Amino acid sequence: MKRRKLYLPFFLILTGIITESQLPAQETTEKLKVGSVIPEFSLRDQDGNVFDIRSVVGKENLVIFFYVKDETPGCTTEACTFRDQYDAFLQADARIIGISSQSVESHRDFAGKYKLQYTLLSDPDDSVRKMFGVKAGLFPGRVTFIVDKTGKVVYVFNSQTQPAKHVSEAIRILKNIG
Repeated sequence: MKRRKLYLPFFLILTGIITESQLPAQETTEKLKVGSVIPEFSLRDQDGNVFDIRSVVGKENLVIFFYVKDETPGCTTEACTFRDQYDAFLQADARIIGISSQSVESHRDFAGKYKLQYTLLSDPDDSVRKMFGVKAGLFPGRVTFIVDKTGKVVYVFNSQTQPAKHVSEAIRILKNIG
């Protein structure tokens, strides 16, 4: 019985009975919004190296996407769409960073299997997810932040059901921030 309750919200969204905005409110810290400065953080990447966000702020535009889980259909679509459009991000002087709660090993396998050439960060306790105000827990949020070279958020895209649109929206915004 519990399993049905867990999947019911996604079923209702996919069938058009409800929209994402009609889901129960999420319990997170204050959400980052356009104009917010991203918080400082360090996490391990898919190779086990410590990645400190301070090492890239001021040097590149950033596309930071929070995804649900390695190897799920929507997240694989999103990750591979970022991969397939990688050159567009290079042209926009943007670094792609994917963040989810899976382990370094899971990210290494996921990146290797799908030939992902960008950074995946392991956030096992969802601390960074919470810093950004992205829903954690049983149904983690799928949110993409576009951050300019000053470290300020210039755009936020939030959609659980349109994983590929995260990429097209990111490219569209990056073309306008130079």
